[in-house]
Amino acid sequence: MIENDELKMVEQAVILAGGRGTRLEPFTDTNPKPMYVVNGKPFLEYLILQVKSFGITDILLLVGWCSEKISDYFGDGSKWGVHIEYSLLPVENETGARLNRAYEEGKIKEEFLLMYCDNYCPINYVKLVREYRQKNSLIQLTVYKNSDGYTKNNISLTEDNSVEVYDKTRTAPNLSVVDIGYAIINRSVLEKYLIKDNFNFEKLVYPQIVEAKKMNATVVESRYYSVGNWDRMELTKEFFNGQKYIFLDRDGTMNTRPPKADYVKKPEEFLWLPGAKQAIRKLNDNGYRIILISNQPGIARGALTEEDLNNIHKKMNDDLKKIGAEIFAIYYCPHNWDEGCECRKPKPGMFFMAQKDYSIDLTKCWMIGDDERDMHAGGDAGCKCIYVSEQHPLSEAVDRIILLDKEREDA
Repeated sequence: MIENDELKMVEQAVILAGGRGTRLEPFTDTNPKPMYVVNGKPFLEYLILQVKSFGITDILLLVGWCSEKISDYFGDGSKWGVHIEYSLLPVENETGARLNRAYEEGKIKEEFLLMYCDNYCPINYVKLVREYRQKNSLIQLTVYKNSDGYTKNNISLTEDNSVEVYDKTRTAPNLSVVDIGYAIINRSVLEKYLIKDNFNFEKLVYPQIVEAKKMNATVVESRYYSVGNWDRMELTKEFFNGQKYIFLDRDGTMNTRPPKADYVKKPEEFLWLPGAKQAIRKLNDNGYRIILISNQPGIARGALTEEDLNNIHKKMNDDLKKIGAEIFAIYYCPHNWDEGCECRKPKPGMFFMAQKDYSIDLTKCWMIGDDERDMHAGGDAGCKCIYVSEQHPLSEAVDRIILLDKEREDA
């Protein structure tokens, strides 16, 4: 296992940003696709800020269509604390030709993160790099699990996440995940496989790396967001709207935890911890939506019904309404510990359900809980986590979160 402090990071991002973007017409009649403005910023700006958050400050943009609108806006990148270079080819050139030009110009580093200019996903970059190192990959892809059928798959994986098939046409049988960019690539791939022609890099080169058994995948469950076409634009705007979310455990965090192997079975057994209601109102007053995430195995074990649980939560919400507070959404796992579901904490399934339902950037969220399972589930979902106890109650955690988020927003 490679520890974080021993992990050699990849220091360059190469972003493909030269295409015509016909699916985003009429905007792209006179503009490059990644300059489409989403909630006050060009989409490409979100990508550049994300790359900077990874610790990458060396960015190469492979531009073509209306390239001056990109270079005029971003310049050398110093305004964003990064260094941006450009490699220009006419719009008719495909991804392989663009990478070849940049390689011949001497602008490609030994390892680089290849990204698409129209896709954004809140990936775990450290995990991506770690798996690239552990697998000794030539190419480490980021792939979306696509369990919701959000798009059409183009990859099949082995059990250990080696890429078995990469099909640009998306017609091969048993495809199970989809490439979303964020691929770490060793420059030796360019040295060996690039040709002096106009060609699609992924279509020509990726299958050869698969055949050499040097392509592996890091699987993500958070949905990706795009300006590739108009169909998903509203979801993309929702994702970048700045809405703040807090994920909150229930028993032991908001209310008195029942004895071991017992459950809150009826509304009168739901007893608020001191200051918990006021802490929730404080979060609401500071612009946070609160999502409850709770294991409820008592349902599977026959201790209560889902109707009982709904009545308990009605009582909880009625109590909150009396002081002007609310829980925005509730997710619960009704399964027993041995049922093998994906939603029972410490698994992060409920977080990803909420992520898709409300287009949430989990990397900007907090999980508050009183159990190691809460911390594991929230952490695996990409959230920052904060632990509460009798000595450090919910009110204290809320004050800390509000302070830390304000410092981040002001930075």
